[in-house]
Amino acid sequence: MEKVEYWFNTKTKAVEQGKLSLSVDRLGPFETYEQAKLAEQTIAERARQIREQDDEDWA
Repeated sequence: MEKVEYWFNTKTKAVEQGKLSLSVDRLGPFETYEQAKLAEQTIAERARQIREQDDEDWA
C-alpha cells in the first residue's frame, strides 16, 4: 500500500494530500494532516533555534 503524504501549500495556505501543486509552493512532506497544517510554525521555530545556535557559536 502506498504511503500517504501531506504537503502545505504556501500560496493557498491549504494542506494537500499528495503532490498537487508546484514544488516551489509546497512544504513537506509530512506524515499527518496536522503536521502539515503547522508547517509554517514548525519551520519558523526551527529557524529560530538555528539562529540561536549560530549566535552561541559566534559569541
